[in-house]
Amino acid sequence: MEDGDNITLKEEDKMDAIECIKGRMSIRKFKPDPVPEEVLLSIIDIARWSPSYKNSQPWELVIVSGTKREELSRMLIKLLENGKAPQPDLPEPQSWTEEIDLRIKEHLRRRGEVLGIDLTDPASLKNAKIANFRFYGAPHVIFLFQESTLTPWSILDMGMFAQSIMLAACAYGIGTVPQAFLTDYATEVKRFLAIPDSKRLILGISIGYPDLEDRANSYRSSRVETSKILRWIE
Repeated sequence: MEDGDNITLKEEDKMDAIECIKGRMSIRKFKPDPVPEEVLLSIIDIARWSPSYKNSQPWELVIVSGTKREELSRMLIKLLENGKAPQPDLPEPQSWTEEIDLRIKEHLRRRGEVLGIDLTDPASLKNAKIANFRFYGAPHVIFLFQESTLTPWSILDMGMFAQSIMLAACAYGIGTVPQAFLTDYATEVKRFLAIPDSKRLILGISIGYPDLEDRANSYRSSRVETSKILRWIE
């Protein structure tokens, strides 16, 4: 595909796109089988057509697999076990509006019931974070980076790029889960992956074949009704 080529979708392909948007879910238990390299490459090749401010395309990514994935997982868990304080390049939100705060709490409560996470128990919360650092068993993990001097517009662009990765993966029957926790130790991750400090780590995405028989993947988060987020002005 070359720049400027027209893209025409068949009717069934349009429906596939809609199904992926509505059917995509965060996978928290993967099968160990690796995804073929050509499939991963195709997913990224599709995602690079994401929109960006003035076509700036402010994204870089690294896919980690195999023994390096195992080493990275052990490093993250060790940092957690040693009590290392999280230092993500993008600070974690410290406050929400009351409406959003209630929505988040209800989501965490419902998800915790399915995953067996006791939100009042520090040990249970720690185990949940360790599961994150084990990439929920996914054979591959993607890290997204961009230059740290870029503006919030570029972070918005990265969000669209990340969504494109997850939707393209869905079209291939591949599962994903975006993980903010994978940015907790940004400096150490960048050092491990030989990424310069001038880059900021935006997001980690575990990717692989979903284990849909596992209870962890039975949870589906809810969405606010369209009527509550939309106003018509004529």
